[in-house]
Amino acid sequence: MKRFLAVLALTSALQAEPPAAFWAALHQVETSGRVGAIVGDNGRSLGPLQISRAYFADSRVGGAYEQVVDLPFAIKVASAYMKRYEPEAWRAGAVEVLARLHNAGPNWRRKLSATDVYAANVRRQMGAAK
Repeated sequence: MKRFLAVLALTSALQAEPPAAFWAALHQVETSGRVGAIVGDNGRSLGPLQISRAYFADSRVGGAYEQVVDLPFAIKVASAYMKRYEPEAWRAGAVEVLARLHNAGPNWRRKLSATDVYAANVRRQMGAAK
């Protein structure tokens, strides 16, 4: 029984996710909380979380790119992408790292100063959501 509980605890830890406030903040920063087929980045991004085709492909989530207009699907895509590229940050709930990844992609560490304002905006929105 102890072994089962240890495995269950480990499984739960591996499947942790950022708090709802993170997703609300990301949504607010990306599209001011709007939903639907919002086109951004000069036509390169779509939906409430402004997901690009490359981001969608990198997430390895099945379905059609156009489904990112649905907020729950967009969160599913972003979650898969974040778990793929920053699994430790995902498990730790390091929302700043995840925000920077969402904003600048897997090489975000090379673009730290370029993601400072974005990360600050997400942090500010998370504070506002409390």
